[in-house]
Amino acid sequence: MVDLTALLADLAAESAQLDALVVALPPDAWRRPTPAPGWTIAHQIAHLAWTDHVARLAATDPAAFYGSVIAAPDPARLVDDGAAEFLAPSARLLARWRSGRTALAEALAAVPPGEKLPWYGTRMSATSMATARIMETWAHGEDVAEALGVTRTPTARLRHVAHLGFRTLGHGFAAHGRAAPTAPVRVTLTAPDGSTWAFGPADAADQVAGPALDFCLLVTQRRHRADLALVATGPTADEWLDVAQAFAGPPGAGRKPGAGRRAGARA
Repeated sequence: MVDLTALLADLAAESAQLDALVVALPPDAWRRPTPAPGWTIAHQIAHLAWTDHVARLAATDPAAFYGSVIAAPDPARLVDDGAAEFLAPSARLLARWRSGRTALAEALAAVPPGEKLPWYGTRMSATSMATARIMETWAHGEDVAEALGVTRTPTARLRHVAHLGFRTLGHGFAAHGRAAPTAPVRVTLTAPDGSTWAFGPADAADQVAGPALDFCLLVTQRRHRADLALVATGPTADEWLDVAQAFAGPPGAGRKPGAGRRAGARA
């Protein structure tokens, strides 16, 4: 069983780490471009605030959540429109993100065990929603850090991102219009502290191995596989590294080989 309380604590810690990057920025720095085309630092925080808002709706008022989906003028622009809707002067935006993520944590903590929340194209438990929020906060935090020229130290919270990346193997194939694989894949990762994280059957013929940070950068489409120290063994594992996607929705543009810290995907 996954401990929701522990997940929410890690979500709060991940949010606090990103908060610390932006809290002292002057207003003009919030307009600095990030690796996601067309998005500034303000857009990144506005996106997180908007997603926290709709996630709270999903947890507290499913009818209102579905209503927001139906009312979207262009589903293909849902992410961009959501970020634009929540844009505001930096002090107001920061306050809105803080209050929104607190409200979301309270809402998720109150979800009855076993209840599934509506989401875009799926339904998920409160623990899955909290894990997804950790993944998004970390990934967009990477975009902000890159815009600021900051290299963040990986933490044990990456395990949540890595686990979600493993669990969404089939989604990555489906998002790219490919049949879901039938062969299992074993993922063996070196954690930030040097220990090993492993997912999937140990005797699987298809294997992915490498640093946990690199795997997380891949499944959030923050790096191209050619720029990462990940090794794929077997055809399913090899194809997966081309389509891996831990976030919901259509596939992002990803990054081109060698793009390093200057191109990205919106998730």
